Amino acid sequence: MKVTEIETIRVDEFPNILHVRVHTDVGLVGLGETSFGPRAVEAYLHESVAPYLLGKDPLRIEEHAMHLGGFVGFAGTGVESRGRSAVDLALWDLFGKVTGQPLYQLLGGASRDDIRAYNTCAGYQYVRATAPGGGLASSAWGVGGEPEGPWEDLDGFLHRPVELAQSLLDMDITAMKIWPFDAYAEKTRGHGISNADLAAGLRPFREIRDAFGDRMELMVELHSMWDVPTAIRIARALEPLEPSWIEDPIRMDALDSLARVADATTIPVTASETIGGRWGFRDLINSGAVSIVMFDPVWVGGITESRHIIGMAQAAHLPIAVHDCLGPVEFTVACHLARHAPNTLIQESVRAFWNGWYREIVTHVPAVEGGMLRAPSTPGIGTELLADHLARPDVRRESSTN
Repeated sequence: MKVTEIETIRVDEFPNILHVRVHTDVGLVGLGETSFGPRAVEAYLHESVAPYLLGKDPLRIEEHAMHLGGFVGFAGTGVESRGRSAVDLALWDLFGKVTGQPLYQLLGGASRDDIRAYNTCAGYQYVRATAPGGGLASSAWGVGGEPEGPWEDLDGFLHRPVELAQSLLDMDITAMKIWPFDAYAEKTRGHGISNADLAAGLRPFREIRDAFGDRMELMVELHSMWDVPTAIRIARALEPLEPSWIEDPIRMDALDSLARVADATTIPVTASETIGGRWGFRDLINSGAVSIVMFDPVWVGGITESRHIIGMAQAAHLPIAVHDCLGPVEFTVACHLARHAPNTLIQESVRAFWNGWYREIVTHVPAVEGGMLRAPSTPGIGTELLADHLARPDVRRESSTN
């Protein structure tokens, strides 16, 4: 079996998502995905990856991962890493289709049938558009206007946190993640927070705790927006409310500084989907700054890197929590990894996504049932791009062939 074509697919309505299909001479096609900067990633794939991969055996996955590590772009989660990640997903998808086995089985089998889910409280339009300057600015939150459905959860945690928590509990979802401090970081560039803004950021946590006590598990996301003293101040203010973790309190480019934050609070630190490759996670784990290891398979280097990181975290007696807030293929892969990994703590999900726009793109989307998620048992990743998605008038496709 040889690779005959590298195809990239993006649509204007979802400007942050790029899909990759790896075609073979036996008719099997592997599907991959990544997100953010899709045109730059697309250019990298056709300029650098396709000349290497075309004509090769797609099942020599580890060799391809090593080669595509490259001379530049081998660290972090930049364009090269995101491109490699998407291709790596497609190669593992092909592996599953060749063998007739689901991804979690290829990795060594399931450690459980399903995994507890938490809800990241985004709305239907969250990061659907590209924020000015990139990143996760509040300009890309998608709040305001007419509700697109019943689960406008970002608007919910900002304005109706008790109602939101009750809605999740009604679905047997007993854990939720919110980020009410981000707007205050934008005011100060992350350098300091006023007493009034600190109190406002704490309000949703207090209201949920007052209404439900320990029935709802709370996580706080800080999106790497703060300096060290302010992150510590926020963490200490949150401690009486006992969140399960504080995620990415500072940028992940100074692990000694992250360790200072971790040492200053009783709240476990979770980090980070913004780190790329097993070597970056080796440094993170060795720093002692992290209690829960989070990575994203479509940024970190794909499934190949993900399985190495799972093993390193397990060897350090640390749990993992695979990131998801991007696209439907990534979400499905995350569910496979969570089902396989013995040290999975909990799996991220966004109900406005898996019951919303994800279903406009792919044939199968894992859903939360009874508060639990399960990966598909069909060969490979277990989902494909819908024919209607490929036939959209705003679709943009490019191919490289022999």
